[in-house]
Amino acid sequence: MTIEYIDKPEQLPELCNKIQQAPWVAIDTEFLREKTYYPIFCLLQIATPEWVVCVDPIAITDLSSLFSVINNPKIIKVLHSCRQDLEIFYQLTGKVTYPVFDTQIAAPLLGFQENPGYAMLVSSFLNVNLSKAHTRTDWSMRPLSSEQIQYAADDVIYLCKIYTKMTEQLTELGRLDWLDKDFELLKSSELYQISPENAWLKVKGRKRLTGKQLSIVQILTLWREKTAQTENRPKNWIIRDDLMLELAKLQPSTIEELAKIRNVNERSVKRYGRTICQLITEAKNSAPIPMTDKNKSAKKTANQEAVLDVLTAVVRMRADENSLNPMILASRKDLEKLLFDEQDNPVLLGWRYSMVGKELQGLLKGQYSLTLKEGDVVITEI
Repeated sequence: MTIEYIDKPEQLPELCNKIQQAPWVAIDTEFLREKTYYPIFCLLQIATPEWVVCVDPIAITDLSSLFSVINNPKIIKVLHSCRQDLEIFYQLTGKVTYPVFDTQIAAPLLGFQENPGYAMLVSSFLNVNLSKAHTRTDWSMRPLSSEQIQYAADDVIYLCKIYTKMTEQLTELGRLDWLDKDFELLKSSELYQISPENAWLKVKGRKRLTGKQLSIVQILTLWREKTAQTENRPKNWIIRDDLMLELAKLQPSTIEELAKIRNVNERSVKRYGRTICQLITEAKNSAPIPMTDKNKSAKKTANQEAVLDVLTAVVRMRADENSLNPMILASRKDLEKLLFDEQDNPVLLGWRYSMVGKELQGLLKGQYSLTLKEGDVVITEI
């Protein structure tokens, strides 16, 4: 298949016309994020079984006409692990790209592990081993070689073939519509909006902190996120998570105290030292935002562990009936969330809810009973 490379605005109308005539298109991007907060959009690959195009967003700065067509709700966009790609599109257009078919989300319904890599799917469906020759390519450099362009185009060429095979198999199994609600969730703009106020929730180790320490981490992460956005630098270049936890414990109040802490470099002290000390002092006098996930780390009673064992058995049974890995259907952590009635739970969404989530909820609420009949587990509605 001939790869068309588009780096001039006058080439876009023909591409837009091609996309308008397609019921679905495979899409991938190449971007860099190692030295910036926001991704640098370097290449856009689009394909159908009949054609493949690579668009240069560095050469063509205005892609509004192209995204107007891509965002047509009548055209399915096929991607693998789509979140970062859709985040780029959202930042460029202010709109959520949909409808989407994500092969990574769909693959477990065909017996694959959770979040399978693209190379695994290419190998399994097409018996092709992807080249790793350009894995470390700086996609912002120009000109791109023919080998680099081929490497990038291969992703969407193979994605077209995987999507065709995947939808055929899902249709045969009667599972294609199981994914509707999962893909519907991708329409939420909140997924692609970066909220500095919630950045602390991603800091590992936060659950071990005391009240004042937690308050310090919350205030520092809010400042770090906003600073990283303003300066367009990786947030760990501002201050790393492990160092932030250390600051929360040591609580330096002066630049001199801050400078004596191990792994705090001199440049950071000069640039941010005064601000960091002021924020720590402020945080020590402020109540932290309450934790909402304490139950997950709390020690469970013997009775709660027994209930989790029963729920796990039900999951294994339903997974076996549908030839699925039980971990794909519901993990132990998912079941713990269900036990503590936490709503943010994948087992309560989409096909998982239909397959096992409704039963699990019913068992916990006493609406279903579980019995043994001739060696088989039987679940009946009361």
